[in-house]
Amino acid sequence: MKAFRSSILALVASGLLIAGGAQANSLLGSLSDAANQQLSGSGNSTPANGTSMSQLTSLLNGSGNNLTSKSSTNAAGILQYCVQNNVLSATNATSVKDKLMNKLGIENSTATQKVDYQDGLSGILHTGNGQNLDLNNLGGGGFTQLKEKVKTKACNVVLKQAKSFL
Repeated sequence: MKAFRSSILALVASGLLIAGGAQANSLLGSLSDAANQQLSGSGNSTPANGTSMSQLTSLLNGSGNNLTSKSSTNAAGILQYCVQNNVLSATNATSVKDKLMNKLGIENSTATQKVDYQDGLSGILHTGNGQNLDLNNLGGGGFTQLKEKVKTKACNVVLKQAKSFL
C-alpha cells in the first residue's frame, strides 16, 4: 500500500513538473517574441502609441538640444504643464514662467489662446528641430521609468531655455 501511494505521489509530482515546464516555455516564448519585436524594429514604430524605446533612450542620452522649444510661447505653456504635472517645482518654474509670459505679453486670457501656448499647456513640446513631442504620450506599454526620466529632462531643458529668454 505504501509503495502504491508513493507511486501515485511520484506520478502527480512529475505531472506538475511537466505542466510547470510547459507554462515556463510559454512565458519564455512570449518574452522572446517581445524582445525580437523590439530588436527587429517592429516594436520601434509606435506612432499610435507615442515614442519608441529607442527614441526615448536617444532623447534621454542626447544633449538636450532636441528637447528645446522652438518658441518662447510654447516654452511658457510647457513650464505650466510641468508644474501642473508635478515634474518641476512650482517654486522654481512658476516665477520664470510668469516673467516670460509678462515679457511676451500673454498674461491675459485673450493672448493665452495662442496655439503654441495652448499646445504647451497640453504637454506638446514643439521642438527646435521641427518635431512635436507629446509629453503625455511618450510610448505605449512599459518603459514607465524611462518615460518619466525623459519628461523630467524635457521640463528641465525648457526651464533652462526659458531663463535664457528673459
